[in-house]
Amino acid sequence: MICFIHKVMKRGVCMYRIAIENLYEWKNKKNRKPLVIQGARQVGKTWLMKEFGEKAYKNTVYINFDSNSNMKELFEVDLDVDRLIMGIELYSGIKIVPEETLIIFDEVQEVPRVISSLKYFYENAQQYHIVCAGSLLGVALHEGTSFPVGKIDFLKLYPLSFEEFLLATGNGNFLKLIENNDYQMIKVFRQKFIDMLKYYYFVGGMPECVLHFSENKDFNEVREIQKRILLAYEQDFSKHAPNEIVPRLRMLWNSIPSQLTKENKKFIYGLVREGARAKEYEMALMWLIDCGLIYKVNRVNNPKLPLKAYGDLKAFKLFLLDTGLLTCMTGLNQSTLIEGNKLFVEFKGALTEQYVLQQLVTIENLNTYYYTNDRGSCEIDFLLDNGESIIPVEVKAEVNLKAKSLKIYKEKYNPEISVRISMNDYKKEEWLLNLPLDMTEEIRNIVKKEKNDLKMTDILTDKMTDKELQRLKILEVYFEKNNYIDNSEVQKILNVSDSTARRFLNKLVKGGILEAIGEKKGRKYRKK
Repeated sequence: MICFIHKVMKRGVCMYRIAIENLYEWKNKKNRKPLVIQGARQVGKTWLMKEFGEKAYKNTVYINFDSNSNMKELFEVDLDVDRLIMGIELYSGIKIVPEETLIIFDEVQEVPRVISSLKYFYENAQQYHIVCAGSLLGVALHEGTSFPVGKIDFLKLYPLSFEEFLLATGNGNFLKLIENNDYQMIKVFRQKFIDMLKYYYFVGGMPECVLHFSENKDFNEVREIQKRILLAYEQDFSKHAPNEIVPRLRMLWNSIPSQLTKENKKFIYGLVREGARAKEYEMALMWLIDCGLIYKVNRVNNPKLPLKAYGDLKAFKLFLLDTGLLTCMTGLNQSTLIEGNKLFVEFKGALTEQYVLQQLVTIENLNTYYYTNDRGSCEIDFLLDNGESIIPVEVKAEVNLKAKSLKIYKEKYNPEISVRISMNDYKKEEWLLNLPLDMTEEIRNIVKKEKNDLKMTDILTDKMTDKELQRLKILEVYFEKNNYIDNSEVQKILNVSDSTARRFLNKLVKGGILEAIGEKKGRKYRKK
């Protein structure tokens, strides 16, 4: 949950982005690399970088490479760091002081040489703090732009989550109830949470939309902003995409709302255009994913770790990046906001599933899939893979106490915890956790707990002697505070000989408990 809140006043309205915490963590890293912020157009990348510079540094140098011929020429000559810094100082009129000045490069996909320069800043001049962004970075990567692998860090930015929406609309006190797990008080204020969810479904999380809604509560104005954003995306199709795929881009993009209205929501190319085949739309699909405009969730029918290895590449669902943009594309009337809970079940619950997925993608190191069995009698809306466990999640748009698919899944695969998200109040049962829709982001804590609860001693214990299990428990404690261990450290900790330590480490590697890193001489080990 939220451990850091950044606040900025704009015309009397508070705007919050939790991602700024990640920027402060990056600033304080010892081995800091240039940071690249990825995200769709208009999710707030530029604002976040500038605000971070204003709050965390004495000076900020901002350079936008979109139609900036002077800066393009600077990077075209060569990539000598000292020369680049001098050129940036001359252009901006600001003296760049290491550790005190934030350098912002925006729309870097327009000048690929800027991306290449990040390698040299990392290798030769780590004292400079550099943050970059670009709306079409994913596209640039697939078009041949070379990222300096291992020389940069990445941060993904999404539309505002429901948590951030509550904060931005002045409802931070209600968010505290969620953070404090005050389920009784949440139940008391259930209608307030439902109303805010309705607003979030309609307004969405695009910063400009949230800002205007916070200021004046004008849904018509919000809708006009959403239309402008959608128009800008379509203009990007024509401006940046290869000419031959532009018509297919438009058809695929505009088909997504109707795809989500289907009962199982599986994407079908035939609904884009009669007789359409996957091969015709592969490039268009990849382009939209690379731009951050859509999310692709693949199916698995054999839920084993890692889920990626069991993914069905031919079966998937597509979601838009934002609920508000989805309601705009469908022409959903604002009258649904006052018609009971009708909004939650619109498009056969597609809005609710979109909402949940939109919260899930903000969780780091979480891979999301969906599940169906061979007979089609069991479908799980989302399967979450945190690298060490699989958590099934069922989404209900109404007050629905049935969990038929979850029960079938539970009987066959016996997961530690199953989650149902619905309009019901919070309730923890023996094998099932019921989460209200407004508490969807609690999955973040569930995922972390599941990951932390999986101990090394839970793996292959039947193949270990009692003495080995005792040694493993000692190593478990060691790894709570350390990331790596080597043979000499094992000898000291366990008080064993070199040969015993090596045999024990090899057994843990073969058992999938540890992973060996590096060459034989100087090899280290980490939890797998």
